[in-house]
Amino acid sequence: MVVNQFYDIQKADWLLCNTFYELEPQVVEWQAKIFPLKTIGPTIPSTFLDKRVKYDYAYGFSFYKEEDEACMKWLNDKISGSVVYVSFGSIAALNAEQMEEMAWGLKDSEAYFLWVVRESEKHKLPKGFLEISRNKGLMVTWCPQLQVLNHESVGCFVTHCGWNSTLESVSLGVPMVGVPQWTDQPTDAKYIKDVWKIGVKAEADEKGIVRRETVKKCIEEVMHSERGKEMKVNALKLKSLALKACDEGGSSEKNIDDFVASLLPPPNSTEEE
Repeated sequence: MVVNQFYDIQKADWLLCNTFYELEPQVVEWQAKIFPLKTIGPTIPSTFLDKRVKYDYAYGFSFYKEEDEACMKWLNDKISGSVVYVSFGSIAALNAEQMEEMAWGLKDSEAYFLWVVRESEKHKLPKGFLEISRNKGLMVTWCPQLQVLNHESVGCFVTHCGWNSTLESVSLGVPMVGVPQWTDQPTDAKYIKDVWKIGVKAEADEKGIVRRETVKKCIEEVMHSERGKEMKVNALKLKSLALKACDEGGSSEKNIDDFVASLLPPPNSTEEE
């Protein structure tokens, strides 16, 4: 499914990629030798990065109805870095056993948690979990992810490592616990853990299930250990590089300018020419 999207990529005049050069220079340089690749990211609303576009604070669309007010009000009552944000995106679906292990792992950790559980997934939660965990966590069917990741109370993102979520977390300086499911997600988790060193990967057992003890351990490592402090420092460094890339004179802005210039007529020419 993924590879088939690129079956005729050799015909492209430009390949615009939602990443930034400083995040993965070796990959960009290698691909640029094969494809007409230009990095133009992070393509997230300007409010969260360079702030050069007024009122640009949302993508302008959403798959689901967001519970903005409930999320932000709840986060505002929590101290800095005390909340784990948990979301597996709009497509990935955990099986019932994995949902149960995730639920108890979050409940057993020392952190508060904000968990996005789509309406279609709620039936997989342990019986009575909403009531049991109501003083520890908030569960919503969808939320404004950028605003949540940008909130000072959020100290960790438990994610499926989809590229959009990964890049948003990188851009906002939030360390991650990776729970990859398929396609590019294991690769993204590898980069999070071993290349960028801004998080950990929650390892599954022989049944492919990340157990509650692992969930708890990973959260505590990211949020409370000395290694976790290093992850936060590394995450803030990448946040700074993301801002620099899309700001005036940055690598991504220059690439966008090059692309736009290629569509315009040469200087001193006329439309007739």
